[in-house]
Amino acid sequence: MIFKETPLKGAFEIELNMLGDERGFFARTFCVNEFKEHNLNTNWVQCNMSMSKVKGTLRGMHYQINEAAETKLVRCTKGSILDVIIDVRPNSPTYLNYFKVELSEHNHKMLYIPTGFAHGFLTLEDHIEIFYMVSNFYNKELERGIKWNDPKVGIDWGVERPILSEKDKSY
Repeated sequence: MIFKETPLKGAFEIELNMLGDERGFFARTFCVNEFKEHNLNTNWVQCNMSMSKVKGTLRGMHYQINEAAETKLVRCTKGSILDVIIDVRPNSPTYLNYFKVELSEHNHKMLYIPTGFAHGFLTLEDHIEIFYMVSNFYNKELERGIKWNDPKVGIDWGVERPILSEKDKSY
């Protein structure tokens, strides 16, 4: 794996080292030793999958606080998404800055999201699927969110009217 730290300290874009031939390829998507070499969390308590049917669906920006704060490792396994994180660590020099990257079934990139970041994504195609590992269990009482178009953050999503859940509209 190739670990590239983003401009937001502690968050990494991860490219797979793909070993291939005429049959296809093999790539490791997680290795405790490689993650520890970069001082990254290796304690995953749950794996989740998300499927969105329609291009232009926006999910986010979600995070959990206090003892429910979580680290995520996100990968798009079908289709493509614009994956976005916001630094919500109040004492961070990049507080309320964001980073975005396209994750797709074709580029095989992953995004490592440490605690203290809000996360969301926009579907760039119909019928996308993402797979992500999390370091903590979901706690509804400690979930928080930032509105997708909050002017304090100023994310350029490339869409004006995404498809949103009622919860995501209410942040």
